[in-house]
Amino acid sequence: MSLSQQIEKLRDLFLEELKGISTAKDIELLKVKYLGKKGPITSLMLELKHCSEGERPHLGKWINDLKEELMLHCDHSLARMKSQELEQQFSREWLDVTLPGCKNSLGRAHPVQQMLQKVLDILIGMGFSVQYGPDVDTDYYNFEGLNFAKDHPARDMQDTFYLSQEWLLRTHTSNVQVHVMETTKPPIRIIAPGRCFRNENISARSHVFFHQVEGVYIDEGVTFADLMATMEEFTSKLLGKKAEVRFRPSYFPFVEPGLEVDVRCTRCHGEGCRICKHTGWLEILGAGMVHPNVLQKGNIDPEKYTGYAWGLGIERLAILFFDIPDIRMFTENDLRFLEQFP
Repeated sequence: MSLSQQIEKLRDLFLEELKGISTAKDIELLKVKYLGKKGPITSLMLELKHCSEGERPHLGKWINDLKEELMLHCDHSLARMKSQELEQQFSREWLDVTLPGCKNSLGRAHPVQQMLQKVLDILIGMGFSVQYGPDVDTDYYNFEGLNFAKDHPARDMQDTFYLSQEWLLRTHTSNVQVHVMETTKPPIRIIAPGRCFRNENISARSHVFFHQVEGVYIDEGVTFADLMATMEEFTSKLLGKKAEVRFRPSYFPFVEPGLEVDVRCTRCHGEGCRICKHTGWLEILGAGMVHPNVLQKGNIDPEKYTGYAWGLGIERLAILFFDIPDIRMFTENDLRFLEQFP
C-alpha cells in the first residue's frame, strides 16, 4: 500500500472512530491515539524517508494537512462534548436562585463552659484569682501531698487512671493546692478550674471525665465561719437566695473538719429521681478547713496559718441550672441539645 493510500485510509479510520465518541474523555484518548508521539501520524512522517526526493514535499504537506484536520476535528468535538456535559450538569444541579438562602448557624459556648464561666465570674468578683494546673500529674500532688494515705480507696485502680506507677490523670483539681503553696507565700486566695478524670461507671449523674473548680484561701486567722460565709455568699449569687441549700458534715483527707453542700434537686423538686439518687438533694461541692498536714507539705507553717478549701463539679451545677435530665447529654455533641443554649 502506497503512502498516499495509507494517508487516506488513516483519515477514514479516524472519522469512523470519531462518530462513536460520546464523552470528552474519549475525545482526549482518541487525540492521543492518532496524534501522540507513538501514533500513526508520526509513523507516516517516518515513512517519508523511503520516498523519492520528488514525492517528499507533496506527501509531507499532505501528512501535515491531515494532522491539522484531525486536530481541528478533535478540538471542535471536544468543545461540543464539554458544552453538552456542562448543560447536563446544569440540568441535574438546577437551582432556583429566587429561593431564600440558608441561614448560617452561629457558634456558641457549650453549656458546661457557660456554667464554668458563670462560676468563675462570681468567684473572681469575690476576690479570688485563677490558677491552672496540669491534667497529668504525679501521685504526690494528686494524693500524697493532699494527705491521702497509701491505702486510701481513691488510690485504687477502680477510681484512678494511672499512666505509670508515678503518673496519673488527676482525679480532682485539688492537685493545684500544693503546687501553689510551694511557690506562693500566704495570703493565698485562688480558684483552679479544669478537667478531671475518674475510672467510674458512666451513668445519668457521673462520667469518666468532668470539670471542677477548686478554691483555696490561706491566711492568718482564717476560720470555719469564714468558710461558711463564703459558701453562703457563693451559693446565693449562683442559685439565688430562694434556692434550698443544706450543709452537712463529711470527710475528705485533705480537710478537717469537712462538709458537703447540697441543693434541693430542681429536676424532681425534692421528690427523688435518678439524678439525685432518689434523695431529693444533689451534692454540688465539698469543703473544709485545710488539713495541717497539707499545709506542711506546701511548706506553710500550720501553727501560724489556717485556711479553707472547696471543690465543686461544673456538670452537677449545669444539671441544676439548666434542668438537664442526664449528664451524658453534655458529651454527645447532639446539635438539637446544644442549640437550646444561647
